[in-house]
Amino acid sequence: MSAPQISLHKVVEVGEPTRPLTVWDVESVATGVKSVAVSELAVMAAVRSETFLQNLIADQRVIYGVTTGYGPLADNQIDASVGGELQRRLVYHLASGVGDPYSPDEARAIVLARLSTLSQGLSAIRPELLGWMAQCLNSDLAPAIPEKGTVGASGDLTPLAHMTLAFMGEGAFLANGESVPAKDALEGVGLEPIELGHKEGIAFVNGTSAMTGVAALNGARARRLLRVSALLTVAYAEALEGHRAAWHPASAIARPHPGQKRAADFLWRLSEGSERLIPFAPTPPRIDAQFGEDGVVHDQLMPQDAYSIRCAPQLLGAVDDSLRHHNDIVETELRSVTDNPIVFPDEETLLHAGNFFGQHVSFASDSLANAVSMVGVLAERQVARITDVTQNGGLPAFLQGKSTGLNSGFMGAQVTASALIGEIRAKSAPASIQSVPTNGNNQDVVTMGTIAARRARDVVKDVSRILAIEAMCLAQAIDLKLREDDSRAFLPASLAIRDIVREHSQFLEDDRPLSNEIESLADVLIQHETDYALNRALRASAVSLADF
Repeated sequence: MSAPQISLHKVVEVGEPTRPLTVWDVESVATGVKSVAVSELAVMAAVRSETFLQNLIADQRVIYGVTTGYGPLADNQIDASVGGELQRRLVYHLASGVGDPYSPDEARAIVLARLSTLSQGLSAIRPELLGWMAQCLNSDLAPAIPEKGTVGASGDLTPLAHMTLAFMGEGAFLANGESVPAKDALEGVGLEPIELGHKEGIAFVNGTSAMTGVAALNGARARRLLRVSALLTVAYAEALEGHRAAWHPASAIARPHPGQKRAADFLWRLSEGSERLIPFAPTPPRIDAQFGEDGVVHDQLMPQDAYSIRCAPQLLGAVDDSLRHHNDIVETELRSVTDNPIVFPDEETLLHAGNFFGQHVSFASDSLANAVSMVGVLAERQVARITDVTQNGGLPAFLQGKSTGLNSGFMGAQVTASALIGEIRAKSAPASIQSVPTNGNNQDVVTMGTIAARRARDVVKDVSRILAIEAMCLAQAIDLKLREDDSRAFLPASLAIRDIVREHSQFLEDDRPLSNEIESLADVLIQHETDYALNRALRASAVSLADF
């Protein structure tokens, strides 16, 4: 995956093979920053595949889910005259999801992922339905989709059935945190409910779009948190007056993992000109102290730092490699056809196959959850050290602003960071291997890909909270250092992090409840607006966010 850039284009076009969707496109449309359009190529391809299917139906061919029943009931052949009813009843029986609804952002990401796969032109749906879905997204509608009920085998049948039910005017949409009857919501934006034709029900529900939509948001937001973690690591090292040497790019020449190279280069260039880090010297300093009778000089300066500084390129670089793999998988899935059967009109072929099987996204999501967990582990360890009076280089215990003992500073927040790591670990079992046969043993192996994507989402959210706690601690440490009237300046990137924090959490002079401030800052760190704020701060540096 190429380094993401902030695009000035306000429209994302689906079905355009020269410009496939990225995770950033999904986030932009899902959050309403950009609108969506369907390419002319997608429309023409849809016409060809739908025409070919209609010819097969007229010729009374056996087509799964079109002229047959579903799953183990596919040995029942269905007259084409009741084809629309067959599609409606598919949606009805699958609309059995439970649990909280996906957030509006996630629901819209799911719709976009489905629109993208249907725009590949091999699903044999009416082309006007593609435009209908785009108009739905551009009207800021988000279908109410329960989170639970899919095993990710025939794709995400259950959540996509709830999406389709809303399209039919029989489900619900989300508006301002409330559930609105679908018919009313559609009427409010000038859309008629969809009436399903041959294959259109199965084309809507049969595929990996729920796991893929959620995974796309995970990929964009995990990248943002990785960048924030790198910036916080530099601020942390400055506050502790660490050694810059461990970030020298030569380390990645000796161990040439691509992610480590990118991370070391980013940290090295970001820390250039720091007045607070111990500068790199190609040769070690001389021993200039007098040895004792035992041949030892005690209590000298350490030549290197703890791993939370020294091994940052290796840890963050490994996360970078895992994240790039995740996003490559997701972006491939976004441009894939994942329903069944697949209609190839140009080859005059209809293929019964299993592209709906979500194993790629499932494995990638579990891998992402593990990788992002380590970003949280690094942040928690950095919080622990910067708040520990025995290790934080002369800063007050728990960074309290005054009256030690009367005030406890970030003691409680540090415990919360530890608790969040415990919660992440308690939920660390991979979902991708939890196959449970179902559907009359027709689905005898399943992927649990949507559970994996939801677990990764929860990890991303909890790690954003840990990073928020760390950012608040480091902002406090920076201000405490500056109050000492120390003439050594902090880097612009470190001060930028401090300034972002200060928009949501002021200097902690006397103890106060920090819960709301942590949640507010966590929400900010995970959203795209943070990219703009950090890029502005990095203008004076030798790096930009796109470098990592």
